[in-house]
Order: sequence, then structure tokens, then C-alpha cells
Amino acid sequence: MVALSFLPSGATILPPSPLPRRNFLALGCPLLVAIGSAGNAAQAVIKSKAAAQEEKLLESNQRIQQLNGVPPDFPSFVRQGFKVKVVASPKYVTTSTGLIYLDLEQGSGDCPSDGQQVIFNYIGYNEAGRRIDSSYQKGQPSKTRLGDGGLVPGFEEGIKSMRPGGKRRIVVPPELGPPVGPSTFFSSKQFEIFDVELVQVKDCVRKTVGFFSALSCD
Repeated sequence: MVALSFLPSGATILPPSPLPRRNFLALGCPLLVAIGSAGNAAQAVIKSKAAAQEEKLLESNQRIQQLNGVPPDFPSFVRQGFKVKVVASPKYVTTSTGLIYLDLEQGSGDCPSDGQQVIFNYIGYNEAGRRIDSSYQKGQPSKTRLGDGGLVPGFEEGIKSMRPGGKRRIVVPPELGPPVGPSTFFSSKQFEIFDVELVQVKDCVRKTVGFFSALSCD
């Protein structure tokens, strides 16, 4: 059974009085503040965890580099998948293309240009500081003609602003790096580091003898 109630004759039903608008605002503000504070706290926790993870990866990279006997002022790398952060001293220079370098010794004379031959020694490293190649181990310096595509793009960019007798550490990002694949010792999406000594720069001219023509670099 449902209980029924009746109003006295002539009585009218009045709608409930609404709360003043200021009451709603007053009630809403603390809630919004509470939500904002919780969001900021969550972001702070996420940032703290990210910073701790980054520090851990940095220490791991530096520890491996020390085991590989890297030279002084060698850059460190914080790698998370394909995302890499380079940690280096303020003495390093970053170009507009993303190339990073540090001059170890200043040379003298004119910088090389396309068409000239450069003779240089080098040691190549990976991000862990392990040596991957060296002209010193081969017993003689390398040489190539600039502008012919015979060098890693970042390496060529770095050596073009050197002067004979100079020594430079060149940090090549993947975008300026060498070709990758089974036939090379370079890994995809890796930074490569080269310690380069520019020994000599030579001019090249084409000489023709009879039916034979050859490029000669004096």
C-alpha cells in the first residue's frame, strides 16, 4: 500500500529556494584547488621518477665508458630507446645542423675546401666509448678528396672547419652519420665520436698524358 498525503484546500506548492550563486562558487573553489594540487603533485612524482631514471642511465653509460678507457672530456649519452640525450661540457660547440665538436688543439693555415685532398688520423668510438676504428692501428693516415662523398657527412662537415695540425673531437648525430647495415660496423640511430688530427691539406689538379687523364694531388 502506498501512503498518500493531501494538501489543505487553497494551499500552493512553492519551488525550493535556489542557493545564492556565490554559495556555488564558494563550494566549488576548494574542490578545484584540491584537484589542481593533486595534479601538480602527480606531475612532480612523474618528473622525479624520470630524473632518477635519467641519472641511473647516465651513471651506467659513464661507468662503461670508464671501463673502455675513454679520453678526458668525452661526452656521455643517456639513451632511452631511440631518444638520446648528449651530456657534454660547455666547451663543446653545437652547429646549426646538430653536429657537436670540441677543439683539442688549434691548427694553423687555411681550412680545406671541396676539391682538396685531406690527410688525417682518427679514432672512432661508439656511445659506450669503445673504439670501433682507427687509422693509427692501420699504420698510416687516411686521405680523401672533399666533396666526393667519401666521408661520413658529419665527419666531413667537422673536418672542413679545421686547420692543418689541429685536433678535434667530432660527435656525429645519426642524422649526419654513416650508412648502416650488415656491411658496416656502425649501428642504426647511434651517435659516433671521432678524434681527428688534420695532418695535411693538398690541392688537386687533373693531368692529361696522351689518352690518359688522372687527378693528381700535390
